[in-house]
Amino acid sequence: MLTISQVTKAFGGRTLFEEASLQVNRGDRIGLVGPNGAGKSTLFSLILGDALPDEGKIALEKSATIGFLPQEHAPATDETVLELACERRAHDPAVIDTDWQIEPRAKRILAGLAFRESDFERSTKTLSGGWVMRAHLARLLVQEPELLLLDEPTNHLDLESLVWFQEYLRNYPGAILMISHDREFLNQLVGSIVEISHRRLNRYRGNWDSYVEQKAAREQQQLSAYKNQQKEIASLQLFADRFRAKASKASQAQSKLKQIDRMEKIEAPVAREKTVHFRFPQPPRSGHRVITLKEVDHAYGDLVVYRDLNFEAERGQRTVLVGPNGAGKSTLLKLLAGVLPVQRGARELGHNVKVGYFSQYRVDMLDPKMTVLETARDMANPVSEQVARTVLGSFLFRGDDVFKPTTVLSGGEKTRLALVRLLLDPPNLLLMDEPTTHLDVGSSDALIGALGQYEGTLIFISHDVYFIRAVARIVLHINAGKLTPYAGDYDYYLDKSRATSARAGVVAGIGDPGRNENVPSKAGITDPGYNKPGMREVREQRRVAAEERKAEAKAKRDHEKKVRDLEMQILKLEGRQKELTEELEKPEIYERGGAATQLNRELLAITEDLEWLNSEWEKFAAHQPV
Repeated sequence: MLTISQVTKAFGGRTLFEEASLQVNRGDRIGLVGPNGAGKSTLFSLILGDALPDEGKIALEKSATIGFLPQEHAPATDETVLELACERRAHDPAVIDTDWQIEPRAKRILAGLAFRESDFERSTKTLSGGWVMRAHLARLLVQEPELLLLDEPTNHLDLESLVWFQEYLRNYPGAILMISHDREFLNQLVGSIVEISHRRLNRYRGNWDSYVEQKAAREQQQLSAYKNQQKEIASLQLFADRFRAKASKASQAQSKLKQIDRMEKIEAPVAREKTVHFRFPQPPRSGHRVITLKEVDHAYGDLVVYRDLNFEAERGQRTVLVGPNGAGKSTLLKLLAGVLPVQRGARELGHNVKVGYFSQYRVDMLDPKMTVLETARDMANPVSEQVARTVLGSFLFRGDDVFKPTTVLSGGEKTRLALVRLLLDPPNLLLMDEPTTHLDVGSSDALIGALGQYEGTLIFISHDVYFIRAVARIVLHINAGKLTPYAGDYDYYLDKSRATSARAGVVAGIGDPGRNENVPSKAGITDPGYNKPGMREVREQRRVAAEERKAEAKAKRDHEKKVRDLEMQILKLEGRQKELTEELEKPEIYERGGAATQLNRELLAITEDLEWLNSEWEKFAAHQPV
């Protein structure tokens, strides 16, 4: 469907591609990876026709359509959310869907991306940047182009939307070429990885984990071949140098030099970036009990998030908060940070505790007049310039990049700089909300390395399964304002919670059926009144309440499964509807007796089925169980 043939492209005096080739076929699922600045975005520009190759060709199959989601900065317009999602491809004669077919599909997709029905008629100009990106993503999924180009599509999605989006893409009928640093996302979806390396497009069959294994083996083979060739060249050069001045051997010496010239030189493997062996500054030691919430209530108007919440964190714990969207994870983090005031109850800090809160809004606090280097050193006890530049380099601020003013930085660069500041002057209680958003693999690994050295207490929220596995030692599941601790790492939690997948475990509304969530544990949940005399009746009430919550959770899971099943049936029928319509457009079909009649009957039956399924979906989607 898409053929990139022998493409060479230089940009800013640097050659990004040299005789690069790639074939993308219908149904392909390809992850595009490579270091920062390797040319991933440039390749998308070449495919879209926004840039032209210096040499070579890029050919798209006739009438094939392309949809593109940029990493950020999709425009907000005067259209409503639903109008934007229903917007059809301009100048596309292949679009045959009528409005009554488009709108139900748009509503399903918007609901999957966490838009409420009340949001459908909102102007996109009233939305935040992240929600505008979701609306544009919905538009692309409704359009269903034959080739989907996605640049970091998970950056603006919450956990539940990400899981829905991942499942939706599994059944997407077109080809997908995506840039993503989410290793779990790539593992679940792609059938091959294309790496930009040595100005070429190198394809590896399999998902991310398979790519890592194959790349290591390929690098070892290349290193061996390079060393062998260098030995041969050295031997030939030695002979030539020794005998070129000797008349009887001069012709042989010249022959050896020509042999070297004729060789197709094997490039030296690019050395992998070494882990930064830098000891990050450590915070002052806190007391054993770091922070406590006692019988805390919190509500947003009539929406009660927590009632009688008890929580405690101890020094050195590394806790990840997981659970469904809207369960109260970010609210708990903000209560701990003091960003939200305690409405009832108490928040108590332990001895010598210094709190640091990292959220997506932290980047807006950077001084636009300062350079990157000045910002990194802007603290009470600044580190040396050498130390600051070493850490900045591990987060991809290299060379003259450190002299850029912060005002010109992208969202991802601001996130990385905010992390550098935090790591160079760390608090002893670190609260982080989605710290790996906008980070590439190298920066994420640098953060993991820094947190591996960190001696303070860490509580964080993340949908990056790789990051969670590397960092978390305790899992705290939150659902409907209730906390269930798991005194083990993420794999321990998956086993005990019986999650269906690593990604689903982050968002599932599940608890451990074999434990009482009010029992004090090392994970930090406390109930000061537990096991005191006279508490039997209270415990019985709690047991009944727990059974009710389990029943409600099961009803919600059953409802969600029904909605997903309807969506999959609709998607399948819409695919068949499209096939039948394309068949009926072929003149030769009417030359075969009865064939067109049979296809029309099937098309009519599918149209009727779709009407019923869409009405069922709208009925179920509009009545989500609380």
